[in-house]
Parts: sequence; structure tokens; C-alpha cells
Amino acid sequence: MLIETFPTGPLGCNCSVLVDPESKAAVVIDPGGDFPVIRAAVERAGGKVVAIVHTHTHIDHVGATAELQELTGAPARIHEADRFLYEMLPIQAALVGCPLPVTCDLAGDLDDGTTIAAGAFELAVLHTPGHTPGSVSFLLKTRDGAVAFTGDTLFRRGVGRTDLWGGDPAALSRSLRGRLCTLDEATRVVPGHGPFTTIGEEKRQNPFLRAR
Repeated sequence: MLIETFPTGPLGCNCSVLVDPESKAAVVIDPGGDFPVIRAAVERAGGKVVAIVHTHTHIDHVGATAELQELTGAPARIHEADRFLYEMLPIQAALVGCPLPVTCDLAGDLDDGTTIAAGAFELAVLHTPGHTPGSVSFLLKTRDGAVAFTGDTLFRRGVGRTDLWGGDPAALSRSLRGRLCTLDEATRVVPGHGPFTTIGEEKRQNPFLRAR
């Protein structure tokens, strides 16, 4: 399994490119911006993008989605509960002060328990609302252990904000304690922004988890 994660866009959203080394099937998680950088990462790995998936639809996580979809023809997928946020991109752009990205068609089929197959690997979808109503995390199991792509639900020493449209502190707490904190403590965490961590490290050292 080839995994490359790098910051994109004005807010440094972590975009991840996952490529099955045999079939070259690839999944891109959260193409937040800087389309040429994402395209270069896919091309370096020789990947054929079969799915573009999003942990949520805040503008900094979808900025390059339309360009990537146009290039690859791959479906772009979200949880349906976040469609209203995608439709609010002009308002989001004005709030953040960034250019309005081109929009595209989104399939709202990232339901809890769904799996995304790409060659020999699968991503499991965990619905983890709270930061937004349709926030999801993606769980990948590899020979070297599990990796959770948690978007803006869980950060290293932090958790997602709940003061934007559809944010829900109680739902976030349930997602953290009832879903993410039940994963194996060795599970590596790739958050939506900032450095990587593990579930066990956050359970012990994240002040927000200890307080909830």
C-alpha cells in the first residue's frame, strides 16, 4: 500500500493519495486545493483514481475536487448530510476569504458501514458527526496496522470545532468516545490538518478526550 499525505490549500488541509501497488487503483481523500500538487502525487505513484472521497465538505477539503474529477472521471463522494455545506460554498468562501472553487457532481453515498474498494484494499466508512453533520472517518487496515483518516473530527491534541453550520458538541463527543476511541490504540491517525498521531496517544494526552 502506497500512502502519501501532504498539506493543500490555504488552510493546509491534509490530502491523502492511496494507491494499490499491484492494480494501481487509487483513492484520493480530501483534495483541499493545489490541484497540480495532487495530480503530481497521483502521477508519481502511477495511480488510476477510482474514487475521490471527503471527510466533510468544508471549503478547505473540497477545493480541488472538481479539477480532479474532470481529470480522472472518478466519482466524488460525500456523506449526504453534508450536501448543504457544499451548496453553501459561496458563503464559506466569503467567510474564509479564499476564491470560490468550481463545483461538481457529488454522490452522497458515504453511509456508515460503506466500504470503498480500490484494488486489493478497502476503506471502511465510519460516520463521525459533530464537526459537521456528515463528517466521516475512513479506516484502512494494512499489514503494518490500521490507519484512520479522521478529517477535522480528531487532531493531534485537539478535536473539531462545533461552532460552524451544523456543528454539534454532543454528537462530536459520541463520535470521539463511541467510535474513534474504540479503535485499537496502535491505529495511526491522519487528521484533517497538522501532524499525525495514534489513537492511544490521544486517549492518554489529548485534553479534550480526557475532559469528555
